[in-house]
Amino acid sequence: MIEDFIKYQAQTSSHPLALEVSYAKGSYIYDTRGKAHLDFVAGVSACSLGHCHPRVVTAVQDQAQKYMHVMVYGEYIQEPAVTYTKLLASLLPEPLKTTYLVNSGTEAMEGALKLARRCTGRSQILSAKNAYHGNTMGSLSIMGYEERKSAFRPLIPDVGFIQFNSEGDLMSITEKTAAVVLETIQGGAGFILPENGYLKKVRDRCTAVGAMLILDEVQPGFGRTGKLFAFEHFDCIPDILVIGKGMAGGMPVGAFVASHQMMQSLIENPKLGHITTFGGNPVIAAACLATLQEITESKLIQQSLEKEALFRKLLQHPLIKEIRGKGLMLALIMEKPEVANEVILTCAKKGLILFWLLFEPNAIRISPPMTISNQEISLGCTQILEVLDGIKQ
Repeated sequence: MIEDFIKYQAQTSSHPLALEVSYAKGSYIYDTRGKAHLDFVAGVSACSLGHCHPRVVTAVQDQAQKYMHVMVYGEYIQEPAVTYTKLLASLLPEPLKTTYLVNSGTEAMEGALKLARRCTGRSQILSAKNAYHGNTMGSLSIMGYEERKSAFRPLIPDVGFIQFNSEGDLMSITEKTAAVVLETIQGGAGFILPENGYLKKVRDRCTAVGAMLILDEVQPGFGRTGKLFAFEHFDCIPDILVIGKGMAGGMPVGAFVASHQMMQSLIENPKLGHITTFGGNPVIAAACLATLQEITESKLIQQSLEKEALFRKLLQHPLIKEIRGKGLMLALIMEKPEVANEVILTCAKKGLILFWLLFEPNAIRISPPMTISNQEISLGCTQILEVLDGIKQ
């Protein structure tokens, strides 16, 4: 199987972890030899309710028996998508009331960029250094990390960069700016939180000059940080909200959300301002609905902060410089990349799944399912500490 995997399925790295999956349930992934792997990554924040959550599985099965894809986005009335977007609107502040469902976070970002340019009549997009918003051409253009995009130039023009948390860069936002795009919590850069009211100050500057604020909540969204969306922590409401990953319990999805008035601009001049074949797919929408209902009807959002406190209490070690992030979006920052690599790879052999961050080589990602138990947290942390104890300093 591994030979076929390498030969027939395009790869993203030269050394994939190549865990051969048999099945997954709860906080564990089981390989074809029957070994259980405790998952501290959740498919990179996508499996918010763990693996094969019964409510999501039932919703998918029930909908698949009724109908699956029937028409391109936005033409037919399909109950799962309508019910889901109505529920989401009830949980979001004004003006975030109309949702465009797409297939991934990066497609959602593409739609958001188009919407901002369409509504403002401007072209300039500002993003943050060390930002990550996806890998399609528009999203790649606003990635603030030249090493990962230089091979694919030319990219879309009129894109500039500011430093996250730098108030001195706020004056770069002008009447020429269509949108400022920020991750509410910088992900690939090392789970960097906004400081000193930074997001509110960006919001105020955007309002003053008529620019749109786009917040990327693809990673922190849907309860992972102790609020349904991380912007709720920071007194900042975006004009356009970009979501994905954890919104469908492990199914592929994304969306961008804005005011009804703004979304109407995609209908005319030109018609089909954004179009997608599989966006709003009823099976995926059913998974989204079940996931959102479970997250909001349970105590998982509140518990994410309690579980963060447990992680911080247990993961005390001289080789851990700091723990960044919020809720169940955490990064262990080590002294050097070699330590991070050794911990991730050694834990993988022992049956604990950890992962890297894109731009911070000293980081170890911890973004487990929100459903993870305190006992499973303790078990995984013990394994991490044992590996750290075995590293020669």
